Amino acid sequence: MNTTDRLTELGVTLPDAPAPAANYVPFVQVGNLVYVSGQIANGPDGLIKGKLGDGMSVEEGAAAARSCAISLLAQVKAACDGDIERLVRVVKLTGFVNSTPDFTEQPQVINGCSDFLGDVLGDKGRHARAAVSAPSLPMGVAVEIDGIFEIS
Repeated sequence: MNTTDRLTELGVTLPDAPAPAANYVPFVQVGNLVYVSGQIANGPDGLIKGKLGDGMSVEEGAAAARSCAISLLAQVKAACDGDIERLVRVVKLTGFVNSTPDFTEQPQVINGCSDFLGDVLGDKGRHARAAVSAPSLPMGVAVEIDGIFEIS
Protein backbone atom coordinates (compact mmCIF):
# COMPACT_ATOMS: atom_id res chain seq x y z
CA MET A 1 0.00 0.00 0.00
CA ASN A 2 1.38 3.44 -0.86
CA THR A 3 1.82 6.21 1.69
CA THR A 4 -1.15 8.29 0.53
CA ASP A 5 -3.52 5.31 0.75
CA ARG A 6 -2.21 4.34 4.17
CA LEU A 7 -2.68 7.90 5.50
CA THR A 8 -6.25 7.86 4.16
CA GLU A 9 -6.88 4.49 5.78
CA LEU A 10 -5.69 5.94 9.11
CA GLY A 11 -7.92 9.00 8.66
CA VAL A 12 -4.97 11.40 8.42
CA THR A 13 -4.79 14.27 5.95
CA LEU A 14 -1.41 15.94 5.78
CA PRO A 15 -1.75 19.67 6.40
CA ASP A 16 0.13 22.30 4.44
CA ALA A 17 3.72 22.30 5.63
CA PRO A 18 4.00 24.60 8.66
CA ALA A 19 5.86 27.88 8.08
CA PRO A 20 9.05 28.47 10.06
CA ALA A 21 8.59 30.28 13.38
CA ALA A 22 11.90 32.18 13.15
CA ASN A 23 14.83 32.88 10.81
CA TYR A 24 15.40 29.44 9.25
CA VAL A 25 14.07 27.32 6.41
CA PRO A 26 11.69 24.40 7.03
CA PHE A 27 13.92 21.92 5.21
CA VAL A 28 17.17 21.66 3.27
CA GLN A 29 17.78 19.10 0.55
CA VAL A 30 21.32 17.82 -0.01
CA GLY A 31 21.42 15.23 -2.76
CA ASN A 32 18.66 12.77 -1.98
CA LEU A 33 18.54 13.62 1.74
CA VAL A 34 16.05 16.08 3.20
CA TYR A 35 16.87 17.62 6.57
CA VAL A 36 13.63 18.81 8.17
CA SER A 37 13.82 21.49 10.85
CA GLY A 38 12.28 20.80 14.23
CA GLN A 39 8.52 20.45 14.13
CA ILE A 40 6.68 21.42 17.30
CA ALA A 41 3.63 19.74 18.78
CA ASN A 42 0.49 21.23 17.29
CA GLY A 43 -3.06 19.90 17.45
CA PRO A 44 -6.53 20.93 16.30
CA ASP A 45 -6.78 23.39 19.21
CA GLY A 46 -3.33 24.92 18.65
CA LEU A 47 0.03 24.27 20.24
CA ILE A 48 0.27 21.25 22.53
CA LYS A 49 1.93 22.72 25.60
CA GLY A 50 3.08 21.06 28.78
CA LYS A 51 5.92 19.53 30.72
CA LEU A 52 6.29 15.78 31.06
CA GLY A 53 6.68 14.82 34.70
CA ASP A 54 4.71 17.89 35.79
CA GLY A 55 1.05 17.38 34.96
CA MET A 56 1.42 15.85 31.50
CA SER A 57 1.19 12.08 31.02
CA VAL A 58 3.38 9.93 28.80
CA GLU A 59 0.30 9.21 26.67
CA GLU A 60 -0.36 12.92 26.18
CA GLY A 61 3.31 13.40 25.29
CA ALA A 62 3.16 10.55 22.78
CA ALA A 63 0.11 12.17 21.17
CA ALA A 64 2.11 15.41 20.91
CA ALA A 65 4.97 13.48 19.27
CA ARG A 66 2.49 11.97 16.80
CA SER A 67 1.47 15.49 15.81
CA CYS A 68 5.14 16.25 15.14
CA ALA A 69 5.30 13.19 12.86
CA ILE A 70 2.42 14.53 10.79
CA SER A 71 4.18 17.88 10.41
CA LEU A 72 7.44 16.14 9.49
CA LEU A 73 5.65 14.24 6.71
CA ALA A 74 4.01 17.47 5.53
CA GLN A 75 7.46 19.03 5.20
CA VAL A 76 8.77 16.00 3.31
CA LYS A 77 5.78 16.20 0.98
CA ALA A 78 6.60 19.88 0.33
CA ALA A 79 10.24 18.97 -0.33
CA CYS A 80 9.01 16.39 -2.86
CA ASP A 81 6.93 18.98 -4.74
CA GLY A 82 3.73 17.49 -3.36
CA ASP A 83 4.52 13.83 -4.13
CA ILE A 84 4.92 12.03 -0.79
CA GLU A 85 5.42 8.77 -2.70
CA ARG A 86 8.98 9.98 -3.41
CA LEU A 87 9.82 9.28 0.24
CA VAL A 88 12.27 6.36 0.27
CA ARG A 89 12.81 6.09 4.03
CA VAL A 90 13.08 7.85 7.35
CA VAL A 91 16.79 7.97 8.19
CA LYS A 92 17.00 9.61 11.63
CA LEU A 93 14.87 11.50 14.14
CA THR A 94 15.89 13.61 17.11
CA GLY A 95 13.13 14.11 19.64
CA PHE A 96 13.18 16.74 22.36
CA VAL A 97 10.84 16.33 25.32
CA ASN A 98 9.98 19.27 27.59
CA SER A 99 10.39 17.48 30.90
CA THR A 100 11.35 17.76 34.54
CA PRO A 101 14.88 16.75 35.60
CA ASP A 102 13.65 13.49 37.12
CA PHE A 103 11.50 12.41 34.12
CA THR A 104 13.09 9.40 32.36
CA GLU A 105 10.49 8.23 29.84
CA GLN A 106 11.58 10.35 26.86
CA PRO A 107 11.81 7.25 24.60
CA GLN A 108 8.19 6.32 25.32
CA VAL A 109 7.08 9.86 24.46
CA ILE A 110 8.99 9.94 21.15
CA ASN A 111 7.52 6.51 20.34
CA GLY A 112 4.38 8.48 19.46
CA CYS A 113 6.25 9.73 16.39
CA SER A 114 8.17 6.53 15.66
CA ASP A 115 5.09 4.32 15.97
CA PHE A 116 3.07 6.58 13.68
CA LEU A 117 5.79 6.60 11.01
CA GLY A 118 6.03 2.82 11.24
CA ASP A 119 2.25 2.47 10.92
CA VAL A 120 2.18 4.71 7.85
CA LEU A 121 5.41 3.71 6.12
CA GLY A 122 6.13 0.14 7.22
CA ASP A 123 9.83 -0.70 6.88
CA LYS A 124 10.46 2.70 5.23
CA GLY A 125 9.55 4.24 8.57
CA ARG A 126 12.20 2.38 10.61
CA HIS A 127 14.90 4.83 11.64
CA ALA A 128 17.79 5.71 13.91
CA ARG A 129 16.76 8.03 16.72
CA ALA A 130 17.61 10.06 19.79
CA ALA A 131 15.11 11.01 22.51
CA VAL A 132 16.37 13.66 24.91
CA SER A 133 15.08 15.82 27.71
CA ALA A 134 14.91 19.61 27.46
CA PRO A 135 14.22 21.97 30.36
CA SER A 136 11.98 24.01 28.05
CA LEU A 137 10.99 24.16 24.39
CA PRO A 138 9.83 27.00 22.13
CA MET A 139 6.47 28.51 23.12
CA GLY A 140 6.13 25.97 25.94
CA VAL A 141 5.37 23.02 23.64
CA ALA A 142 5.71 19.51 25.03
CA VAL A 143 7.66 17.99 22.12
CA GLU A 144 9.82 19.04 19.17
CA ILE A 145 11.21 16.60 16.60
CA ASP A 146 13.50 17.06 13.60
CA GLY A 147 14.42 14.47 11.01
CA ILE A 148 16.48 13.30 8.09
CA PHE A 149 14.67 11.62 5.19
CA GLU A 150 15.80 9.95 1.97
CA ILE A 151 13.81 10.80 -1.16
CA SER A 152 13.99 9.74 -4.79
